[in-house]
Amino acid sequence: QVQLVESGGGLVQPGGSLRLSCAASGFTFNSYYMSWVRQAPGKGPEWVSAINTGGGNIDYADSVKGRFTISRDNAKNTLYLQMNSLKPEDTALYYCARGREGDSDSWGQGTQVTVSS
Repeated sequence: QVQLVESGGGLVQPGGSLRLSCAASGFTFNSYYMSWVRQAPGKGPEWVSAINTGGGNIDYADSVKGRFTISRDNAKNTLYLQMNSLKPEDTALYYCARGREGDSDSWGQGTQVTVSS
């Protein structure tokens, strides 16, 4: 079955960086768009970024453009999200998702990112 396991979250000060990873298994990773989605406390899910199968087509939410970088290693079945210049409003549970915005069918369990001084 599809498994998506996120890691790399934690507590970081404003302006800091984190790198999230998502280990995928149970499906042909290099055949799917992959995305990162986040959900802040008391809010609905917010799509963050998506990457196509080969990594050459990437989209970002305006709120993270220029600060976050999505990438994938198809040989390792792993999705990444490099997050720089973190802000308190980036605090959320970050999910790895198979598919793109509005068309994803599997999510991981999430990894918590907290940005606070």
